[in-house]
Amino acid sequence: MSRYAPSSSLLGRAKSGETAAIARLISRAEAGVEEVRETLAGIYQLSGSAHVIGITGVPGSGKSTLVAALAGRLRKLGMKVGIVAVDPSSPYTGGSILGDRIRMTDIASDPGIYIRSMATRGAVGGLARATLEATDILDIGGFDTIIVETVGVGQDEVEIAKASNTTIVVSAPGLGDDVQAIKAGMLEIADIHVVSKCDRSDASRTITDLKTMLMLGLKPGETPDWNAPVVGISSYTGDGFDELIDALTRHRKVAFDSESGRKRRLAIARYRLHKTAETLLIERFTEESRPHCSALAQRLSDRQADPYSLANELVTASLEKGIFNR
Repeated sequence: MSRYAPSSSLLGRAKSGETAAIARLISRAEAGVEEVRETLAGIYQLSGSAHVIGITGVPGSGKSTLVAALAGRLRKLGMKVGIVAVDPSSPYTGGSILGDRIRMTDIASDPGIYIRSMATRGAVGGLARATLEATDILDIGGFDTIIVETVGVGQDEVEIAKASNTTIVVSAPGLGDDVQAIKAGMLEIADIHVVSKCDRSDASRTITDLKTMLMLGLKPGETPDWNAPVVGISSYTGDGFDELIDALTRHRKVAFDSESGRKRRLAIARYRLHKTAETLLIERFTEESRPHCSALAQRLSDRQADPYSLANELVTASLEKGIFNR
C-alpha cells in the first residue's frame, strides 16, 4: 500500500508539469480534503497567467467535438492545453459516465494535452465544485490555455462567464429553435459566438439570426472594448478554426490588458470568494446541524410544526454551536 503523500510535497512536482502530481491535487480538491487547502491557497497565489476559456451551449451543439478540435489546433501552435470537462451526475448514485472524455480519445494521448473529467455532484450552474481549483493547478503546471467545458444540460449554465477569461457559446443549426443562444442569458454571456456544424446547409440562417440579435442589442453611441463576433466552424471539415483562434487571441489581449478585463477579473474574484465562503458555510452547517436533524425531521413529518419554524430552529441551534467561530 502506497503512503499518503502530503499535498505540500506535490506542489513542486505539479509546477514542473508532472501529470501524476497534478491529478492527485485535483482529486483531493474534488474530494474536499481539508489537508489540501493550504496547498491550494499557495497555488492560487502562483496562478493567473493561463488563458481560461469557458465553452457552454445546449446539448447537441457539438461542444466536446469543438473542444477536441480546438485543443488540437492550439497544440500545433505550440501551446500546452488543459481541458476540464464537466459532466452531469446521477441524482441517485452521484456518479457520471464522463462522456465528454470519451469523445476526446483522439487527443488524449498527446503529452501536451491534459484532460480531466469532473462530475457536478449536485453543483448547479454548469460547473463542478472544484473546477476553479483545477484551473489553478493546471495553470501552475505550465498549461498556457485551459478550456472548461460546462455540463450542458439546459440553457442556464451561465456561471462559466464568472469563472473564465473568455466565454464561448456554441449554437448549432437544426436543434428546434432558430437561435438557441437567446435563451436565459446565453446571448449576453458570450464573448465569442460559435455556430458549429457549418457544413450543414441551414447553418447560414443561424449565423445571420445571431448577428441580427447582437446588432439589436447594441446601444447607440456605445463603444465597448469588445464586440462578440459570430464564427461559423465545422469540426468535420476544419473550416472556421483559424478565425476562431484569431478571435481568441484578440480577446485574450482584451481580457488581460484592458480596463473591462480588469473589471471582469474583479468580478471573477468576487464570484470565487462567495462560492468558497458558501462551501465552507455549508460544510460547517452540515456538521453542526447533524445532531438536531433527526428529531426536527420527525416533528416535520408528523406535522407538529411547519418547515419554516423548524428550519429556523435548526439554523439557530447550529449558530449556537459556533459555525462562524472557527
